[in-house]
Amino acid sequence: MAATFRRRLQRGAASTAVAALVLAALTASQAPGATEAAAARKQPPPPPADTPIDGGTTYYTDLPPLNSPVPPRGSHGTGHHSGSAAGPTEAGLPATVLAAYKKAESAIDASDPGCRLPWQLLAGIGKVESGQARGGAVDAEGTTLQPILGPQLDGHGFARIDDTDGGRYDGDLTHDRAVGPMQFIPSTWSQGGPDHTGWGADGNGDGKKDPNNVFDAALAAGHYLCAGGRDLSDQNDLDHAILGYNNSEDYLRTVLSWYAFYRHGTHEIPDGRGVLPEHRREAHKAGGAGSEGRGSGGAPDQHRRPGGSDTGKPGEPGKGQHHPGTPGGTAPAPGGGTPTPKPTPKPPAEPRLTTLTRVGDEDLTATAGSEFTASPKVRAEDAAGKPVAGAPVRFTLPASAGARFPGNRTAVTVTTDKAGLATAPALRAGDRPGAFTVRATAVGRSAPAVAFGATVKARPAPKADKLARTSDKELTATAGQPFAEDAVEIKATYRGKLAAGVPVTATMVTDDPDHPVENDKGPYFKAPEATGEAQDDPVRTLTGLTTDARGLLKLPKIYTDTHVGTFLLRLTTADGAVLTVKLKVAAPAGS
Repeated sequence: MAATFRRRLQRGAASTAVAALVLAALTASQAPGATEAAAARKQPPPPPADTPIDGGTTYYTDLPPLNSPVPPRGSHGTGHHSGSAAGPTEAGLPATVLAAYKKAESAIDASDPGCRLPWQLLAGIGKVESGQARGGAVDAEGTTLQPILGPQLDGHGFARIDDTDGGRYDGDLTHDRAVGPMQFIPSTWSQGGPDHTGWGADGNGDGKKDPNNVFDAALAAGHYLCAGGRDLSDQNDLDHAILGYNNSEDYLRTVLSWYAFYRHGTHEIPDGRGVLPEHRREAHKAGGAGSEGRGSGGAPDQHRRPGGSDTGKPGEPGKGQHHPGTPGGTAPAPGGGTPTPKPTPKPPAEPRLTTLTRVGDEDLTATAGSEFTASPKVRAEDAAGKPVAGAPVRFTLPASAGARFPGNRTAVTVTTDKAGLATAPALRAGDRPGAFTVRATAVGRSAPAVAFGATVKARPAPKADKLARTSDKELTATAGQPFAEDAVEIKATYRGKLAAGVPVTATMVTDDPDHPVENDKGPYFKAPEATGEAQDDPVRTLTGLTTDARGLLKLPKIYTDTHVGTFLLRLTTADGAVLTVKLKVAAPAGS
């Protein structure tokens, strides 16, 4: 028996090695000449944006054990436990794969905290898509030891996607295939996403985006699941995120089953020792991308690797096997008797929320660009007026308002506390003044929404109580010729500090000290292009000038006519600061 088992492993390893050599040959063929030839071919367009992440391909339909994770008996003590619980064999996650999921959660929590991505969700998807990278068959950097490829996406049971990567990722020069631990199709990895730059990510900081690397793939999957302002603590957002990976209700139920299982506890195991799932969804012959699979007890995965087995115990096939031949699966009866049907888990009882009540009567106010002084708050109550704890409440902003919650989000979901209160996170106003409405709704309940009026006030105009030139150099020009470029530069201060953003008016005035009025001769400006006025017409009053971030202002070029003498330029601010500058115009030489 042992010899037979060993020969099977050798044949499997040989088959896998041949597959790896074929892929290597295809990759090596991308020499300069081959690359140029490929470039000459007309590349097919990427698939539609709503194509599932994995192309709607097969996935593992094995379901988690009926029993919840508990500390395993006979544990080798090589892993770190997550929380106080460890788990049965199926709760063991390969060390590098587990590290990749947790690192992705940490990165996205820092960049998009409102998404609330749990690493256990990545583990659930990784289990269903690739059996946790085939039981953790990865190197120290997290790259799979051998390619993990889905079936050819030729339209027979799955999406039809002609080759988009020249075989770079999947080694297929005719059609795309799902690639790597999280089964991204090449076109989605490199061309998908909201900005068409692809969902690909660099999760291990090596400067590369490789779908065959579990750190890169996990981070990319996390970004996709959080896209569109999703809040994964909201069941509706969670369901839509998973269905975007593979648009099948069976797929959704399978992922959610593993997600719930892993949340009860996991433990770390050595790489390569993970339990390899067996049952795959077969192609839905009559359907295309996104057709719903039926969780058949399909053929076992032919890419088994040494180090993993059906039970997680190499050399002991058949013991403790889980048999989920159909959704819901079965679990072996104690003592090896007739299996009993696995009951469908009942959803937890939800709070009976009937009413949302606004807390606080005053409307929300803020100055443009700053945080609101208070946040929207509601109280969830049942029919008897008692507080309802643990109820999700969603706060939504109109996109046109300019205001945003943390993470540049227009919607967030908050769970009510023991007192039934849900308070939105800090709300920051946009740059423009105006009014809008914040709405609070009970997720999954028909309770009337609560509206909050919000007003954004304009920023107070910057002040300046003094204007001064930055140079004491005499300003001179020859009649008919302009003054030097940027000849006049001033600085504005308020109470001794530089004043940025201060509006300044520049006027060429007469020399009457008591009643200076705009001059009709001498130095002048030209009309700015934005005004639409003729560019050669003299302009002797300029408005709309503003000091920069350092409190400085360089005036536009100053021109002269045929008049000579000393002329005055008067600079003023709304706060009464005044600066008068002398401009001397000399006659041309020899006149």
